[in-house]
Amino acid sequence: MFPLKDENPTRRRPILTYALIIVNVAIFVGTLATGTFGQSIEEFGMRPAEVLEGRQLHTLFTSMFLHGGILHILFNMWYLWIFGDNIEDILGRGKFILFYLGTGLVASLVHTFSDPGSMIPTIGASGAIAGVLGAYMILYPWARVHTAVIFFIMIHLVMVPAVVIIGLWFVLQVLSASVLWAAGTTAGVAYWAHIGGFLAGMLLILPVWMKLRKRRRARYVYTLRYGGGLR
Repeated sequence: MFPLKDENPTRRRPILTYALIIVNVAIFVGTLATGTFGQSIEEFGMRPAEVLEGRQLHTLFTSMFLHGGILHILFNMWYLWIFGDNIEDILGRGKFILFYLGTGLVASLVHTFSDPGSMIPTIGASGAIAGVLGAYMILYPWARVHTAVIFFIMIHLVMVPAVVIIGLWFVLQVLSASVLWAAGTTAGVAYWAHIGGFLAGMLLILPVWMKLRKRRRARYVYTLRYGGGLR
């Protein structure tokens, strides 16, 4: 299943979501155009072993803005485009950028402790975007998402709740990480970073969800008592 768009309008233009997409794409294209693609990954990719030694700590953040290929950045930015605007809308721009970087940081740390001796540079915005997905599933589980489903050679367009498509994505990350852990091997995908970022996003958004729930309950009680809405 591949999400195409959601039916979840925002009140404000998601400037920061657009900016993050532009910055990520600009860095990717820029490193290719200048011939510094490999050098950038070597210098700014996050190596777990170095981080645990207290070296190159800035790569915990710089690695979020690097990608390993066209499909890598395409999928990441597409998910951010679909789901990021609503999280920015509910948090506001200032809190959203802190949320994005914070979940990305947690994702990097989880990956670091899952493979502490690795000197392989880890890159990508997937951990931060996983945080966005976790927050979206808490706040808008029943938002309808236009989804392409490939069945044999046929592509079907269906509407599914966000909790289904995001939930299946998360289950896939857990299963993949568990299989690799049981086999005692690693892969080219930082599944534990995805898991860490996703759970961090869910936890960080809980106070917002509780506040919204309390507000809706107050509005409901007010309506029952006075037959009108809160102003």
